[in-house]
Amino acid sequence: MDFSHKPLAERIRPKTLDDLIGQEHLVGKNGVLRRAIESGSIPSMILWGPPGVGKTTIANIIANAVKAPFISLSAISSGVKEVREVIQRAKFQSRTILFIDEIHRFNKSQQDALLGAVEKGDITLIGATTENPSFEVNSALLSRSQVYTLKALSKDDLTRLVETALEKDELLSKKKVDIKETQALFSISGGDARKLLNLFDLVVESIGGESVVITDDQVTDIAQQRVAIYDKSGDQHYDIISAFIKSIRGSDPNAAVYYLARMIEGGEDIKFIARRLVILASEDIGNANPTALVIATNAFQAVNLIGYPEGRIILSQTVTYLASSAKSNAAYLAINHAQSLVRKTGDLPVPLAIRNAPTKLMKEEGYGKGYKYSHDFPGNFVEQEFLPDEIKGTKLYDPGKNAREEDMRKRLRAMWKNKYGY
Repeated sequence: MDFSHKPLAERIRPKTLDDLIGQEHLVGKNGVLRRAIESGSIPSMILWGPPGVGKTTIANIIANAVKAPFISLSAISSGVKEVREVIQRAKFQSRTILFIDEIHRFNKSQQDALLGAVEKGDITLIGATTENPSFEVNSALLSRSQVYTLKALSKDDLTRLVETALEKDELLSKKKVDIKETQALFSISGGDARKLLNLFDLVVESIGGESVVITDDQVTDIAQQRVAIYDKSGDQHYDIISAFIKSIRGSDPNAAVYYLARMIEGGEDIKFIARRLVILASEDIGNANPTALVIATNAFQAVNLIGYPEGRIILSQTVTYLASSAKSNAAYLAINHAQSLVRKTGDLPVPLAIRNAPTKLMKEEGYGKGYKYSHDFPGNFVEQEFLPDEIKGTKLYDPGKNAREEDMRKRLRAMWKNKYGY
């Protein structure tokens, strides 16, 4: 294949861990995955992370490092037959590595077909997934694999990627490229290294000439004209789900059901869609309409029972309901604030009054002393301190500006007076 016809992401794909950009926690100097690779002791593993952060690249690097036969399958186009063929061949080879992209798309029988070979050591499995493996990988297979979580690439990582491309790519290095602005490049590619590099290559090619100046306006114009045609790797999947979620969040049931139809017609996994709706029901609607979570959860269960084609009707009902519902991200923000506070303050001591006191010694130490049982007081409430002393009075949940949460705000204000500023 003519080198010039390869996408930029393939032309500069890292061959060693030292060339990989990002994932320092795994492949940095003291990274757990680096240590495993350098020792030659490669476990079966699941690489979990967003699209375009290095899952396939790491799998290839591992195969090169241990000089093992490397077989790659896509869960979209492969089934039990292909898996069994690979396993049969692996019995006559040494340390065969089987890489399965989008392993979350394998059903139970397909995943079960891998179990025996993984257990016997006939293959070393490397599965790549953008979905939480706890939900999408069989527990038996998961228990025989290490799960490595890959992080989204930072802005510095993305900048280094572009700089590396300019320095190392044989075609780009011949040009004088002046990047005036990078926001559009980073925004359109959505943190996906492959999309970023291929978009960058497209922009340079489209502007033409030996001297190229890149601005946000140019990138946006070129992307709007050609990126849909240029992107042939299946990444549009992520663009559609993004548009789908944002349409529901933006209270547009028409756009939401349109993107739902796009996914259905494209053969999207029905569980993938339903799971996203359950998450959205809490993240973007929350206490503005608690029934949203009930409906989304029931929809998830229902479509798993009946599948396509009838499941599309359930999804449509759920999508249009969620899109038409009042919105609030207050619960989502509350847990974000709370986790940030925990990371900052560490393990603060729980107030003695609300500690459990199952033994005599604990009672003598003051555990539970002074606790007021809420149901013994009018309105089932009495003011007392529940947070550790160091952070008492900290408001983490701020009800949203909608009818239901305004009622909650009024109730909290009446109970807590001015303590939390409700």
